[in-house]
Amino acid sequence: MNVLVCIKRVPETGARIALTPDAQAIDTTLLGFTISPHEECAVEEALRIAESHGGSTTVLTLGPAAATEQLQNALAMGISTAVLLETDGGDWSAEATAAALVAAIRVRPEPFDLLLFGNEAADSGDYQVGVRVAHTLGLPCVTGIKGITIDDGRLTARREAGGGWEIFELPLPALVSVKEGINLPRYASLPGRVRAKKTPIERIEPQPRASGLETIRLVVPPEHQSHVEILGGGADAAPSVVEVLRDLGLVAS
Repeated sequence: MNVLVCIKRVPETGARIALTPDAQAIDTTLLGFTISPHEECAVEEALRIAESHGGSTTVLTLGPAAATEQLQNALAMGISTAVLLETDGGDWSAEATAAALVAAIRVRPEPFDLLLFGNEAADSGDYQVGVRVAHTLGLPCVTGIKGITIDDGRLTARREAGGGWEIFELPLPALVSVKEGINLPRYASLPGRVRAKKTPIERIEPQPRASGLETIRLVVPPEHQSHVEILGGGADAAPSVVEVLRDLGLVAS
């Protein structure tokens, strides 16, 4: 099995996001970076498939030179090789990103049997890149997957649906986007981190593709407002507490 995992460098989940003055980009001055939990699970799934069926694993990302940190993290977990489609750090649309990934995939010396993506990136959450790559390459594609088994050249994927599961059978090669919870990603070992620092990362300069979409401006969603009301202290607060519980319907009038 020759497995490819595509990841994206994104701001730390849970970080406070600020925009540049022109509202065209995220101000990354004080941000840390990572990959989304879905993509971390995709890396782990690639490793498990290679361990069970043999073969090689490759991690690929499009981003600035600093994205080597995320590639090295995947290498430290056990991924065999890494490829960086190096950009100047500007945002690429899903359309342009997918086109660059497809171009890089097509020139690899060995074809991939399985392409794994996170279900969506933690920053943009657009769900598009994996589907666009599969469509362009003519590959069968399923999304939102939380279980994968491979047997006799066919892949069986499971997706949660209400109180049960949807089951898909796909011929290989195929593209699958996975969700957090499909597995529990391993921690990178210290020897793995040392080895990752020494592993060369292949660098390719992709050519951006013109897009029909134009970013007008970015908007940070309004923060959830909350307030705290002090009901009192000690026994004096008891009547107020009872009144709140009565308003909530938790005690009888």
